[in-house]
Amino acid sequence: MSQKTAHDFDQDLLILFDAYVHGGIDRRTFLDRASKYAVGGVTAVMLLEQLSPKFLAAQQVKPEDARIEQQYIEYPSPNGYGTMRGYLTRPAGAAAKAPGVLVIHENRGLNPHIEDITRRLAVDGFVAFAPDALFPLGGYPGDEDKARELFPKLDQAKTRQDFIAAAGFLRARPECTGKIGSVGFCYGGGMVNYLATQLGNDLSAGVAYYGSSPDAADVAKIKAPLMIQSAENDARINASWPAFEEALKAAGARYERHLYPGTQHGFNNDTTPRYDAAAAKLSWDRTLAFFRQHVR
Repeated sequence: MSQKTAHDFDQDLLILFDAYVHGGIDRRTFLDRASKYAVGGVTAVMLLEQLSPKFLAAQQVKPEDARIEQQYIEYPSPNGYGTMRGYLTRPAGAAAKAPGVLVIHENRGLNPHIEDITRRLAVDGFVAFAPDALFPLGGYPGDEDKARELFPKLDQAKTRQDFIAAAGFLRARPECTGKIGSVGFCYGGGMVNYLATQLGNDLSAGVAYYGSSPDAADVAKIKAPLMIQSAENDARINASWPAFEEALKAAGARYERHLYPGTQHGFNNDTTPRYDAAAAKLSWDRTLAFFRQHVR
C-alpha cells in the first residue's frame, strides 16, 4: 500500500493533529475527537499511527554513510542548563574548514529525522550541529509521545540560552570557518527567528520553517538575512506573519518569504503524511542556495 499523504485526511483532522503535536490537546482528547473521522474499519488509534512519523522509511542519509563524519558531543551553556549535548556532522576527510549550520529541532528534541537533516547538510559541504534541548531531562527518549510530554517541562529561558551557547560553540569549532547559519523547523523555526534577534552579526543567515515570530520589539536587532518558509494551511503560525513583516520592513531587515500552496505545517518533514515532496524539494533547494550565498 502506498504511503498516505495529507490529501488522504480531512483538513479538520490535520488541524486537530497539529493541536496535539503542539501540546494544545492531549492524546486522549485527540483520540476522542478523531473518532468522528474513523470510518470504514479505521480506528482513531489507527489514524494517529498513520499521521505519526516513520523515521527509518524516510531516512535519506544513513548514519554509516561514508561521505560524512559524525559524533555526539557535549558543550558548555553556563547561562542555560550548564552542560548540553548535540549531534555534530561534517564532510568526511575535508582538509579545509567549512561553514557551519545550526540545526534546530521541532518540539520533540533531537529525533532521528533532525539527525538525518544534519547529515544531509554535511553531505552538502557544511559543518552541521544539532543540539538536543531535552538533554537536561535525559535527552530525546526515542518515543515521540514521551518527547512531547517532556518538552513543556523545560525552562524555556534556559533553553534559549542553550541555543545561543550552541551557536557560539559551532562558530568556534576548528572545522568551522567561523561563519554560521541556522535552520529550524516549527519550534526550531521560531528559535531561528529568536536567535536572529540575539546574535547580531554572529549569525550570517537564518532559515525558519513555519516558526513563530519573535517579539516585535526585538526585530530591529536582526542583522542576518532571513528566509521564511511558510505552509499555506497553517493558520496558527501565519496569523503572526503580517506584524512580523511590518517590523522587518520598519527595521530595514533583509528577508524573503516563500508560501507553498496547498501545504500543511510540517510539509518539509518527510517522515509524516503532511510531507509535500515538491514543496520540500523546492524549499530545501532555496535553503541551500541561501546558505551558500550568505554563509560561505
